[in-house]
Amino acid sequence: MKQTNILLESDTNELEIVEFRVDELDSHGNLVPCHYGVNVAKVREIIRLPKLTKALNTSDAVEGMIKLREKVIPILNLSKILNKYTGDLLSDRVIVLEFNNVMVGVLVHSVSRIYRISWKNVEAPSSAVYSDQVTGLVKMDDRIILVLDFEKIVAEFCASSALQPLAPEQLLEGAGIDRSSKSILVADDSPFIRHTMCSALRGAGYNVEEAVNGAEAWEKIQNKMQQCSSDGVSFRSRMQLLITDVEMPQMDGLHLTSLVRKEDSLKDLPIIIFSSLASEDNIRKWHDLGAQQILTKPDLPNLVKYADEFTA
Repeated sequence: MKQTNILLESDTNELEIVEFRVDELDSHGNLVPCHYGVNVAKVREIIRLPKLTKALNTSDAVEGMIKLREKVIPILNLSKILNKYTGDLLSDRVIVLEFNNVMVGVLVHSVSRIYRISWKNVEAPSSAVYSDQVTGLVKMDDRIILVLDFEKIVAEFCASSALQPLAPEQLLEGAGIDRSSKSILVADDSPFIRHTMCSALRGAGYNVEEAVNGAEAWEKIQNKMQQCSSDGVSFRSRMQLLITDVEMPQMDGLHLTSLVRKEDSLKDLPIIIFSSLASEDNIRKWHDLGAQQILTKPDLPNLVKYADEFTA
């Protein structure tokens, strides 16, 4: 699969998704097609399922391990993770994902094609209808593609990719620092990741506002800009730091960063990009876009440290 550079472009507010299917059978044994998507930036390649080696002492959802160019990677069975009844349906396609410095394969029934879409066309899912394994949905003419939260899914089975809470000794390192006057805006569409980040920052004493995507974050920033202008104070006196994910419905974090940097009153607002896609190439481009620091998702212990540095 040829990967493109959509996420490396700063102002498109677009992404490409790989559509795949993990089907199920209804109570009468009829096939129910189910369409899912993943950001192509997370996809290393797509292969037929090779010979599996069973893994010991793992979850039932870990189908086994494969050797891929001298590297052993786990294979997760999405049918089991998504609690589907599949009967004799054959899953023989593997989407190899790489993010958060982790490589893992996910077993699916079929892979169809790649779509280039605007983040404006990716809707946030309703918590009343979809599980926390879904971060967005794309409405096509004849179907809905659910964008899965692979960061959460993989974190449940790969400890090295998981967000680790701060240890007590790490919190004690910042003891004595008064952060009660410092405000941070955190934008992330994953409730799991956003809650983890915000809990760490609040635990350290920061005032934290939350946004579920870049559009909501930009609206909050614009409202605060107007209030600061009315009160005759600088924006930095009311908000000291923006922390943003990249992949978010409606508006991604790169477009949000670009909008912030175009405003004279926001040019000195520090921005931390907190993303699973923080490769060396992306880090360089995101710095050029105007971010002061880029962290990967498993790098939570450094979040408070850099928050202290940029809010000082």
